[in-house]
Amino acid sequence: MKKGCELFEPSNILASIGGDYFLRKHYNCAFWKIRADIKGNPTFIHNTVKNVMLADFIFTLPGLILIIITGSLMSAHAGYSMSGFNWLTLSMILFSLSGILWLTVLLPIQRSMIRHSAQSIKDGIISKAYRKASLYWAIFGITTTLFPVIILYFMITKGF
Repeated sequence: MKKGCELFEPSNILASIGGDYFLRKHYNCAFWKIRADIKGNPTFIHNTVKNVMLADFIFTLPGLILIIITGSLMSAHAGYSMSGFNWLTLSMILFSLSGILWLTVLLPIQRSMIRHSAQSIKDGIISKAYRKASLYWAIFGITTTLFPVIILYFMITKGF
């Protein structure tokens, strides 16, 4: 039988904070960016996408670090195996894939949205290039947000 992690152990509290930072940032940024896009004001959109990028470094990055460190500590403490294919190794694969997509796809798309929205301010109209980058951001953003939700399900059920 696996040892449990006490509810108020520091690693559990830090893991909860990291997960909260990580997931909440995704939903909040999506909400504000969608609102900016609906409003259609190039300056407002530009400021919003710059803040989305800033939020990644203030919330996502520290959240990721907390999740990786505390998740590894708690898994080892509870005696879960990192060998073979199980809920934990699949979760680690999905988490890694989410991070890879964030670094290689989402961050470059966000830089592109910032660049295109700055140009849209000069042109006075939202460009097709911004709209295309925004669409890709939504598609890959949804994907990278679903992975942690699936991981959360695996963490709760520990089904295999």
